[in-house]
Amino acid sequence: MSALPQRKSPRLKDYDYSQEGAYFVTICVQDHLSLFGNVAENVMILSNAGMMLGKFWTDLPNKFDDVHIDLWVVMPNHFHGIVIINRYPQNHQQTSIPQAMQWFKTITTNAYIRGIKSDNWQRFNKRLWQHSYHDHIIRNEPDLNRIREYVLTNPARWKADTFYDA
Repeated sequence: MSALPQRKSPRLKDYDYSQEGAYFVTICVQDHLSLFGNVAENVMILSNAGMMLGKFWTDLPNKFDDVHIDLWVVMPNHFHGIVIINRYPQNHQQTSIPQAMQWFKTITTNAYIRGIKSDNWQRFNKRLWQHSYHDHIIRNEPDLNRIREYVLTNPARWKADTFYDA
C-alpha cells in the first residue's frame, strides 16, 4: 500500500506569520461557485451571503485585538483582503494570519450554513472554502499601494479574472 502524497504548504517556509506587518490574502470558494453576488457594470453587487462576509471581515479586529483590516473586496466566488498585524502594549494576543483566516473561514461557513437552512441560500459541495488560502507578505509602501489598487479595481476586471466563471 503506497502512502498518500503530502500536501505542500502554501505558506513561506520558516516565516513567522504572527509578526507585525501587512498581508494580502485571497480566499476562494470551493469549486468556484458564485455564492456572494455578481458584478454588474464593473460594480460588485453583494448578495446577503456577500454582506455576511463583509460583516465578519470587519469583525476581525474585535476578535483579535492585534489585527487591523485595510481594503477588502467580496467577489462572486472569492474574497481579497489586506490584514495588518500591529503589536501594542495593551494587546494581549499574538495572532497569526493562519489563526485569523481559520476563524474567518469557520465563522463564515457556519453562518452560510445557517443561511442555507433559514434563507434558502445556494448549497455548496462538502465545504464552502477551498482548503487553504493565498497570501502575500506586503514588504513596502509601493507593494501595499499596488495591492490596494488591485483590490479596488477587482470588480472592474472581473471578466478577465482567473476566478471568473461565466
